[in-house]
Amino acid sequence: MRRCFVFKPALQIGFFVSVLLLFTVKGRAQYHQYIDPLIGSEGSGNVFIGPSCPYGMVKPGPDCNKAANNGYSPDKDKPIYGFSQIHVSGTGGGPKYGNVSVMPFNGTEGSSIKQESLRDNEIAKAGYYSVLLKKWNIKTEITTSPKVAFYRFVFDKKNNKAVKIDGGEFLGEKAIPDYREAQQFVGSEIQILSNTEVSGYTKIRGGWNNGAAYTVYFHVVFNHPFKKFSTWKGEQLFTGKNTQVDEGKKTGAQLFFDALQTDTLEMKVGISYVSTLKAKQNIDTEIPHWSFEKTVNETRARWDDLLKRIEIDNDAALSQKTMFYTALYHTMLMPVDRTNENPLWENGTPYYDDFYAIWDTFRSSHPLITLINESRQVDIINALLQIYQHDGYLPDARSGNSNGRTQGGSNAEVLIADAYVKKLKGINYSQALEAMLKDATVPPGDNEEKEGRGGLTDYNSLGYVSNRFVRAGNRTVEYAYDDYCLATVAHGLNRQGEYRRFLGQSNNWQNLWRPIEDNGSKGFIMPKDASGKWIDSIQCDVSNGKANYIPYTPLAQDWPVCVCWWCGFFYEASSWEYSLYVPHDVAALIKNCGGNGAFERRLNTLFDKGLYNVGNEPSFLSPNLYHWIGRPDLSSVRIREIINKNYNASRSGIPGNDDSGAMSSWLAFHLIGIYPNAGQSYYLINAPAFKQTLIHQENGNGFSIKAIGLSDKKCYIQSATLNGKPFNQSWIEHSDIANGGELVLQMAAKPSGWGSVVLPPSASADHN
Repeated sequence: MRRCFVFKPALQIGFFVSVLLLFTVKGRAQYHQYIDPLIGSEGSGNVFIGPSCPYGMVKPGPDCNKAANNGYSPDKDKPIYGFSQIHVSGTGGGPKYGNVSVMPFNGTEGSSIKQESLRDNEIAKAGYYSVLLKKWNIKTEITTSPKVAFYRFVFDKKNNKAVKIDGGEFLGEKAIPDYREAQQFVGSEIQILSNTEVSGYTKIRGGWNNGAAYTVYFHVVFNHPFKKFSTWKGEQLFTGKNTQVDEGKKTGAQLFFDALQTDTLEMKVGISYVSTLKAKQNIDTEIPHWSFEKTVNETRARWDDLLKRIEIDNDAALSQKTMFYTALYHTMLMPVDRTNENPLWENGTPYYDDFYAIWDTFRSSHPLITLINESRQVDIINALLQIYQHDGYLPDARSGNSNGRTQGGSNAEVLIADAYVKKLKGINYSQALEAMLKDATVPPGDNEEKEGRGGLTDYNSLGYVSNRFVRAGNRTVEYAYDDYCLATVAHGLNRQGEYRRFLGQSNNWQNLWRPIEDNGSKGFIMPKDASGKWIDSIQCDVSNGKANYIPYTPLAQDWPVCVCWWCGFFYEASSWEYSLYVPHDVAALIKNCGGNGAFERRLNTLFDKGLYNVGNEPSFLSPNLYHWIGRPDLSSVRIREIINKNYNASRSGIPGNDDSGAMSSWLAFHLIGIYPNAGQSYYLINAPAFKQTLIHQENGNGFSIKAIGLSDKKCYIQSATLNGKPFNQSWIEHSDIANGGELVLQMAAKPSGWGSVVLPPSASADHN
């Protein structure tokens, strides 16, 4: 028997944990106090540390590393060169955004365009960021509404006060034109409208998704007039010139407030993707006042309204609360709500951007949004259908109003199926099925990196993607699951022909299943050529005209050494990981692996030999796979091991890129003891970290999860009841949660036979 692993946070972040209760202000619980935006800011988490509203379009924050996706570096020796208004959170690859940079400084007319400073006293909280710019002793504070950034600068009395607005600055700039995944400057424009107002735009293309040009319009207003100003174009400053029109050169302005009687200057920056007038309207609508504190409180109230929907045990340690609510916070930073800010088509319906990427977020982020904020998920899916209607394909990723890039499957299908089986209302599922069928039947041609299913001609003719196409392995297994999701919706809409076809195609993963052995386990997803021949070796390099080959094994990694990052047989994982990705038919997977005993040994090898990658999404479901052999206790042990070793409440507390909240949502689900199999209607049950969790749903129903007797020693589920009746299965339907009720888990020091008889669903078992 494996020993009991109990959730133990690696960092206790307060000596007052035993006395801390939920603070309330005017009767409102302040869950935002448990948000720590700096968790994941060190290491490879890449999280955004500035203030943001839930799904906020504007994310103002410090930029000190142009190569970083979030613009940030924890290295205090890297100076801040500006505060830009748009960022992403947790992403990898080439940077995107970092637009409309502002910077307070001390100076007079003729000051250098470049201004930067080292920093100190950096503070990040929900809805608030502040830092001291050491060079000039200027305190910079930032808060935000959904589409407007609000700054407060506290200057040193002795020095001349100035602010720079840079329309030409952005992240990820490279000297090489059209460098892959780099952003490229297209144009900018700036205009001094009065002695308190400035407007303009910046136009940029490229970035991680190699997207088309996008334009960010801005309107800036100050609470005190500036007395003098300069504008620039390219490298040349022009004193007193109030307009710099777009001629393909970078533009900006320096504003000088020499005669200020106060040390404090406030500035609002409205952003729009439609026009400068719309940017101004966003200021007038969202922050018509000059109360910085009111804006902070309004933003925190927005977060509290969402965070309060999942209450956890008030006796939980402060570090546990911080990890959990910060995980919810990270999950709800993206995608971005750009409703009424769509420059491409009509603006009357919900529009979302920055799906970065659905390949990362479909597994746990979107199911968590469904649980917390069902109506929001409905809006997100309707936005995806709008994109399909106008752009021709559902995106697997999208940023800057452009689809791209695809990493594997057409995973919007999973989101649609997940919404359908959970009975989300307000979605045109007939149109959704049409969009799914477009992905599954119409090759995207030269746009395989942008949208649709790359290698579809192979997949639909051979039953797998051959080595003629990159990422053939993960594309095949992901398309198989996408087909299952398509079949699910088709069946519900009584489209029986499509249902039978795509249910059959959901078995296509088996066409790349090769019965070879590795590390004591048999059977792996391996490459084939178009004639059906297994590929045993791959070309790695050419030296002196001679090609060198390496054997292709289940642990082989051809990227990025032998081929480019995107050009391997698998994307960002090995066959050991992807061969376990059959979320719709784990029973068939177990059979292929040699039965329950062989499958258990295989999973043990995966974890014990370090073949499992906690920092990437392909293995998100893997710790739960013990459920299908009747051993949910082993799933719980693995999950606790993973959390204890890899997650904590420190600045490096996220294992790998947070990927728009994917890593955080995985943690949040497992802390409350349930985990979704996205695209299907149930959650797997594991030992929770909290003695009690209460989920408040939009339909008015509450659902509680209680772990009776949970302690350091009692961390195994002995038995369970659902609404007072014995509940012997290790999975629960979404409808049981939606209807409201109570799941009670009796905890014990040793595992029992609970969950060993009624196994979670599998396609082959359910359709036999």
